[in-house]
Amino acid sequence: MVLALRISVNVSMRQFSQPTFVEDVKRILAQTGLHPSYLNLEITESVMSDVQHCKCILQQLQELGVSVSVDDFGTGYSSLLYLSKFPISHLKIDRAFIRELSKNNSMIVKAIIELANNLGLNVIAEGVETSEQEEFLEQLSCNEVQGFLYSKPLPPDEIKQLLKDL
Repeated sequence: MVLALRISVNVSMRQFSQPTFVEDVKRILAQTGLHPSYLNLEITESVMSDVQHCKCILQQLQELGVSVSVDDFGTGYSSLLYLSKFPISHLKIDRAFIRELSKNNSMIVKAIIELANNLGLNVIAEGVETSEQEEFLEQLSCNEVQGFLYSKPLPPDEIKQLLKDL
């Protein structure tokens, strides 16, 4: 698999609904010097309940060059309508489906990957902990993976060293 580094940030419904949210993202990008293409904001389906507001914010983020993922896809009240209405770039398969790759979970993962690929969305699988899971996802052409197989969460100094070692 190709190593693609991007900063992913979970965004709460409260943050997303702030009137200054897009301006806050712009300010943080300017302060940090991070190019927008390296920022991925992760939202859950619950954030999308206000369709007009969500669509407006997502379009502004897209214009900035920031990518947006639907996090934990398949664990809430998934609406496929969200995938066609909103300008999102990534779909994250919840780790619950990856943790136990039973026949049913495997079929669900395969279907999500095929659906996302057909919609032109990148797929990120969360919770990859074993090489068997990684191989399974690679066979299905999953675009990206994340999980403890690669690294546990690290403090900033250790992240810097990890990146230097790459």
